[in-house]
Amino acid sequence: MKKRKKAISILSGGLDSAVATSLLAKDYDVHALTFDYGQRSAEMEIKSSRTICGKLGIEHTVIQLPWLAQIGGSALTSEEEVPELSMDQLDDKEVCDETARKVWVPGRNVVFSSIALSFAEAEGAEKIIVGWDLEEAATFPDNSKEFLNAFNHLLDIGSLYDIQIEAPLIDLNKKDIVKLGYEVKAPLELSYSCYNGGNEHCGLCESCMRRKRAFMEANIKDQVEYSEY
Repeated sequence: MKKRKKAISILSGGLDSAVATSLLAKDYDVHALTFDYGQRSAEMEIKSSRTICGKLGIEHTVIQLPWLAQIGGSALTSEEEVPELSMDQLDDKEVCDETARKVWVPGRNVVFSSIALSFAEAEGAEKIIVGWDLEEAATFPDNSKEFLNAFNHLLDIGSLYDIQIEAPLIDLNKKDIVKLGYEVKAPLELSYSCYNGGNEHCGLCESCMRRKRAFMEANIKDQVEYSEY
């Protein structure tokens, strides 16, 4: 039997990375990496990622980056309050730019992608799977197609091997990601999206609100629990 090609997944346990990983796991032998960088949702993200990997039958490794919590003062890694948004604010660019600055973790996707490259080189993988998407790229530049293309150009120059970052959701909004995940039977019910890290989704942070809107617009029931509506 022909040996399957290898891929490294950056898996936060969230909706986007769960769908992206599920898509590529059909064709690749995937090793998923989940990063604990001191974020308040680390425990739940790790739990979700571990469960997703068990469901998909793929390898899972947790990588500790405690130093990342000590710089930048992100609301995700400090005592700063996580911003809450209403549904009608999700398309307000000025409001979302401000919330993005509050939850921004310095260089996060650059760091994660670089570490994933190290694993890809060491394990002979040809793909790095990420859940970057169109909706989040509007306020997070390290989710954009421009960032993807630039990082892949960097890999062309800086690696001895033919490795590329694969972002299968790069042109999709959250609603379309939910629809795609449902179609490919991704374990959407196991994913965890909340910034606050409770056992239930808070239902109030921007990440929860985008998730709730996506399932509502896709007309698909979200199986996770929310503490607030």
